[in-house]
Amino acid sequence: MTSIAPTRYDRITIVLHWTTAVLVALLWVLGQTADWFPDHGLANVTMWSIHVVLGFALAAILVWRILWRTGPGRTLPSADEGLLHVLAKATHLGLYLLLATVVALGIVNAFVRGYSIYGLFHLPELGARAWRRPVTQWHGLAANITLALAGFHAAAALVHHYVLRDRLVARMLPWRSSVVVESPVRASAARH
Repeated sequence: MTSIAPTRYDRITIVLHWTTAVLVALLWVLGQTADWFPDHGLANVTMWSIHVVLGFALAAILVWRILWRTGPGRTLPSADEGLLHVLAKATHLGLYLLLATVVALGIVNAFVRGYSIYGLFHLPELGARAWRRPVTQWHGLAANITLALAGFHAAAALVHHYVLRDRLVARMLPWRSSVVVESPVRASAARH
């Protein structure tokens, strides 16, 4: 009995992927703009509260993603071979490691600072106050590197879609794509 290889990731993998992407982008924007508002003002406290709560949500999503990927989640054959395959694997591993680093530093930062969450409760302030600046800087640096690597990842997906036309992007779309785009390279090879 032969089985047909799946052409799409499972629904949970797709939802976790796009939820991660949206959270990373939103958290980065919040982290870059929250200090535009006066310290301890309502807007500043609200922005940082949202950032911290969504950061903890990203931590949960990341743990779920790792457990799902190493467990029942669907894996698909690589679309690339050779050096491109190695680069794709390195990019994905780098994204996971950077996300884990950003989340860990964010959690440490939240507790070193003892953030007030919406003025309803305060996270306990742990560690020395002298840690605030370096942990914040490391967290920001890791977030910037993560965003840059995620941008590279997205650009590679666009190259697959528009240049290679190999339907790689359709495997991770949240909706079923019925558009078949033939690769000019593969079409030429098939004719010869």
